[in-house]
Amino acid sequence: MERIGDTVRHELRRFGGSGAMPDVVGAWPGLVGEQVAANAWPARIARDGTLHVNASSSAWAFELGQLEGEILPRLQEALGPSAPKRLRFAPGPLPEASPEAFEARPEPLPEATFDQAREAHSWAAAIDSEELRKTVEKAARASLARASSGRSVW
Repeated sequence: MERIGDTVRHELRRFGGSGAMPDVVGAWPGLVGEQVAANAWPARIARDGTLHVNASSSAWAFELGQLEGEILPRLQEALGPSAPKRLRFAPGPLPEASPEAFEARPEPLPEATFDQAREAHSWAAAIDSEELRKTVEKAARASLARASSGRSVW
């Protein structure tokens, strides 16, 4: 029995420039992480070597555009000469999530240490709005805890 991925690769290679697309799609989730892959997916490779990536929203497209300098080298290292030359993020349709994705339980978030919580509190202390201050402090605690646990922060 032939895997559908092999058939798709064969068909895409028949049309020339899209030959690297199956490799990009295959590598994408492992290179960008689960959360980014759920909100941004490779759409096509243009003739100039630009990988066009559909994002779930303009906010995701903007944020990922700011991270091009981190994402592109990962793709280039993993894919070698077939890697895209540039990335372009724009809102667009994403593939539907597989049923397994809905069944998967995310790992619990790591808890901030006392020192991390104190540091997050000091960062947010100057914010006048109590609601915003609490939100920033919570985000900073989570970010510090994730960074020290070795888990990806994006």
